Amino acid sequence: MAVSPQGFKLSLFVVLLCLIVIAVLFALQLLNPLLSNIFWIALLLLSVVIIWRFDPLLKLKDYERAVIFRFGKVHRVGGPGWCIVWPWIETYSYVDLRTKTLDVAKQDTITKDSIEVKIDAVIYLKVRKDNQSVINSVIEVENFEEAARTFVIASIRDIVGSMDLMSLISNIEELNSKLLRDLSGIAEEWGVRVIAVEIKDIDIPKTVLDAMHEQKAAVQQKLARIERAQAHKAEIEAVKDAAKDLSDKAMNYYYIKALEEMSKGKGTKMVFPLEFAALARSIGATFTPHSSERENIRQMKALIRKYERELKAKKSKKD
Repeated sequence: MAVSPQGFKLSLFVVLLCLIVIAVLFALQLLNPLLSNIFWIALLLLSVVIIWRFDPLLKLKDYERAVIFRFGKVHRVGGPGWCIVWPWIETYSYVDLRTKTLDVAKQDTITKDSIEVKIDAVIYLKVRKDNQSVINSVIEVENFEEAARTFVIASIRDIVGSMDLMSLISNIEELNSKLLRDLSGIAEEWGVRVIAVEIKDIDIPKTVLDAMHEQKAAVQQKLARIERAQAHKAEIEAVKDAAKDLSDKAMNYYYIKALEEMSKGKGTKMVFPLEFAALARSIGATFTPHSSERENIRQMKALIRKYERELKAKKSKKD
């Protein structure tokens, strides 16, 4: 089980106190030897006070370092493990080497096309492990975490102000890369490695979102209408090409079939492009007097009579 620094110091203090008690007991028995060793006893008492009061022993984990100053100047880097800081003449500053996650609060920014958006980001960075980088993270910048956060905020506002909304939305990766490059350039002097800078969210006003959705819907509808028109045009062209090879009697037959289908509807009135008599004359003039063709004429006339009966029946029901 690992022993905490405070527990170790307390144990050391108890041991030293016991030694002092033992020394006092011996002193009572041997006064003369006590007087002759008064220097060592005083030194022992002073050591106990120093250990208890000034905390000269540092226990640093594997991810911790201590930049130790002697008389105000950088003297060495302590850790990992135990190191001694001499009271009164030395001081120290802790440095954590683990990756830090810095959250950048949402910032109100205005794009080039005068749209107000809110952007928040996150920064991942860490101090390098070499001694010079550890020292620079303490002496080159007061607080590298706050400095990195402030720099990213200023950069976001500057970059967003030079882009319109659509460019901003479509170039998030480019924005992340630029922020990473710019921050890495100044963090190099701090002994800090910037791992990533990521835009977490872009908050766009609802009115702007609604307008964008309407614009997108309008574009989609326009494309759909164009597709339908092109399909209809292709269908007409196909019918036109097919009709070129049809004879007059075939065209008349299809016309009668169309009348039959129209008669199945609920309407009672219909406008024809030509009279039934004219249609009959066209049929009679078109077909030759062969037996098979007479049968075709008979079928067409039967269809005409059927349509007339259905049309009269619907008209009588309406009356």
